[in-house]
Amino acid sequence: MASNRRQLKAELLNEQKQEIREAFTMFDMNNDGFLDYHEFKVALRALGFDMTKKEVLEIINKYDVEDKKLISYNDFYDYVATKIIERDPLDEIKRAFSLFDDDGTGTISLKNLKRVAKELGESLTDDELRAMIDEFDLDEDGEINEAEFINICMEN
Repeated sequence: MASNRRQLKAELLNEQKQEIREAFTMFDMNNDGFLDYHEFKVALRALGFDMTKKEVLEIINKYDVEDKKLISYNDFYDYVATKIIERDPLDEIKRAFSLFDDDGTGTISLKNLKRVAKELGESLTDDELRAMIDEFDLDEDGEINEAEFINICMEN
């Protein structure tokens, strides 16, 4: 298991490692170094993994050698890191698009972009935001659709 953990750590970006640590810490409500069923389910959801009760219980049972119905940080890390590595990049891009498209129009408008910039603490003018849209708006409709967003994210 230790060599597997080293391999997982090598494949993850530092940002992803930090995200896993923060999710565990945030939802370990009693700071005991373990997550119970509810804490684990919410931590998974926060990381973008919406799972059924049955799936969550199966994961806990797989790692729970002491029959405490808890999952440790190391086991949480191993499970989540594997799930992150297995993610389909296109699915992740589509999920990110939906976070921008909070009004469900199928496009990212100036209003959507302004909201995200504000949430991120960025103070950009409407002209700067419009320039960002114009740069990637291939069909010139004044908004970014999902295909254009995918194109932006897939560029190297």
